Amino acid sequence: MQSTQKEIFYTTTKPYSTLNKLTEKTKNVWFVCHGMGYLSKYFIKYFKNLNTEENYIIAPQAPSLYYQKGFKHVGASWLTKENTLTETENIMSYFDAVLAEEKIPNHINLIVLGYSQGVSVATRYIKNRQLHCTQLVLHSGGIPKELVANDFKHLKAKVSLIYGTEDEYLNEERIAYETSRAYELFGKDVNIIPFNGKHVVNVDIINGLV
Repeated sequence: MQSTQKEIFYTTTKPYSTLNKLTEKTKNVWFVCHGMGYLSKYFIKYFKNLNTEENYIIAPQAPSLYYQKGFKHVGASWLTKENTLTETENIMSYFDAVLAEEKIPNHINLIVLGYSQGVSVATRYIKNRQLHCTQLVLHSGGIPKELVANDFKHLKAKVSLIYGTEDEYLNEERIAYETSRAYELFGKDVNIIPFNGKHVVNVDIINGLV
């Protein structure tokens, strides 16, 4: 018996979350990509202490949903090793649609933040669409191995690398590697921000970025 895997194209509907309002007083728009296991409506709450008039937050949601342990809570995942290239492009198209819907004015600062697994899709989106942003925040996640410095030659953003010194997914070797990768891709002006803590979103550091 021989099976064949095929592909089709179809239109689907996916949610995303926003916080605050986009007005004439808005100075910063945050495009924030959550980590594995989050839903956007919960992840976006980490940004609630930012100045509400000056900051508008957009949180896309990973397309693959699954029940977490005990079948009580639902989580979402961006990518796996299965069919990664096609799934990446699907996510890129979804991001395109979200930003097209939001119609962000050109004069507003765009801050792209990836947390944990969200780092991979955030950096790939900037590379694949040659996106310009004011800040790129890499929080407790791994930079995709296929990315090279030339992918970000267009980028003039302030880049920050944030990680917890007690992160259960990191050790000294991994921290050194990710730091080296950040310098390699974005230059020596990358702002390295370690904090005392585990694999958690550091709200205090986020609030201090603007």
